[in-house]
Amino acid sequence: MTVHVVIADDQGMVRSGFSTLLNSEPDIEVIGEAVNGQEAIVRAAQLRPDVMLMDVRMPVLDGLQATREITALPGAPKVLVLTTFDLDDYVYQALRWGASGFLLKDASARELADAVRVVAAGDALLSPGVTRRLIAEFARMGAPRGPSRDSLAGLTERECEVLALVARGLSNAEIAARLVVAEQTIKTHVSRILMKLGLRDRTQAVVLAYETGLIQPGG
Repeated sequence: MTVHVVIADDQGMVRSGFSTLLNSEPDIEVIGEAVNGQEAIVRAAQLRPDVMLMDVRMPVLDGLQATREITALPGAPKVLVLTTFDLDDYVYQALRWGASGFLLKDASARELADAVRVVAAGDALLSPGVTRRLIAEFARMGAPRGPSRDSLAGLTERECEVLALVARGLSNAEIAARLVVAEQTIKTHVSRILMKLGLRDRTQAVVLAYETGLIQPGG
């Protein structure tokens, strides 16, 4: 299955470079580009890509607001935020507004392609160590709180345990080894967690785990 991608960045060289790298992959196709956030929203609605590569600092409408509007669309694509620094203060808000992860602009061709595949699949956390550190840092600094711990009341004890491990950046295989169960069992747990909490992917689950206090920064 081919992953269809739209690249939103106001720098032509960035769009051209990423397009060339991604189109060289047999299972990825860049189907459109946008030069600002407003155009990104239009392209997302028109082209219905699987993944949007979204720069944040763009004219007309920034990528942060564009992310919020795009992830609210029916059948919304996954949004992969492009950033120059791994602790830019807008990235946390992008995740809270529906982005599925973020990628440093100096990522290698392999990292870029893998990130697109991971986000498209929705079954693994993008750059878990960096993402976890970012979320933990903003939680430590007193980031805005979302739902209360009561929102997790519908989860079983085991599902809460799995969610906490997901939020610490562990893969399904690592969680399965930790809990001494089959990896497929963990996949089932994760699917049920996302369904019960109305979340789109693991990255949103990580944000929720920190915001509800299920786990503490550095915990």
